[in-house]
Amino acid sequence: MNIIKLFDSFNIEHKSEEEVDVYMSRKEAFRKIGSLAKKMTLASLPLAAFTAMPKMAFASGHEVLDVLKFALTLERLEYDYYQKGLDAGVIMGEDTGLFMAIRDHEMAHVKLLEETINALGGNLDGVASQFDFTAGGAFPSPFENYHLFLALSQAFEDTGVKAYKGQAPNLKDNDTLLTVALQIHSVEARHAARIRRLRNRKGWITEAEGIEGFGGTFKMATNPIYANENNTTHAGLDVLTVTDVEQDAVQEAWDEFLSKETVLEIATPFVAQ
Repeated sequence: MNIIKLFDSFNIEHKSEEEVDVYMSRKEAFRKIGSLAKKMTLASLPLAAFTAMPKMAFASGHEVLDVLKFALTLERLEYDYYQKGLDAGVIMGEDTGLFMAIRDHEMAHVKLLEETINALGGNLDGVASQFDFTAGGAFPSPFENYHLFLALSQAFEDTGVKAYKGQAPNLKDNDTLLTVALQIHSVEARHAARIRRLRNRKGWITEAEGIEGFGGTFKMATNPIYANENNTTHAGLDVLTVTDVEQDAVQEAWDEFLSKETVLEIATPFVAQ
């Protein structure tokens, strides 16, 4: 399905202002990608056109494909989670529209990444497509407990945001793919903010420890997501030495990134073997 038609099929009637903003920013991002957008839009650009780009444009073909496949695993996990949540009816009525929109965004990300990987001569071997959201029975079913569903949603979205941030340097030699990755990163951050607010939290990360309220196992499993969030040193400077802003506010002002290894450690228990 043409990616523009996919986004055009998203009905923005009866959506909140923020949902429409998310949709429109994604639509525009896919319409105008990098320098290619100066001449044509994705509505008329086949994804196979990526193969016409010089191979030297990529710092490492294998490295770029690894990053895209890594991102695809996360997007498939998120899409499957939201689809299962909607199918199970665990989402409370007034929030259903929001999660339908988030699910559609995740599917758009999945389709774009799959088509881009194929266009670059890669394959989808090794990319997970089956998931176990009880993590091998470690957690009660999130599809029966809405509060747990939201907590796990937050964990997945926060992980995705920090994973994209961690992988951005590996795409820095290709403006087109870097632009797409950072635009997806932006949408994932919006998802995370909305879900955090549904849980009566701030819209940004405030904790340096795992998510509480669901037992020690859940907290321990989510600890790695928020590692180093109490950091106050950036670019070699301890920010607390040059400002009177309180420490908590300084810690919240920057988000940390997650390495690929840490993200895999977090996600692997949810991948069905």
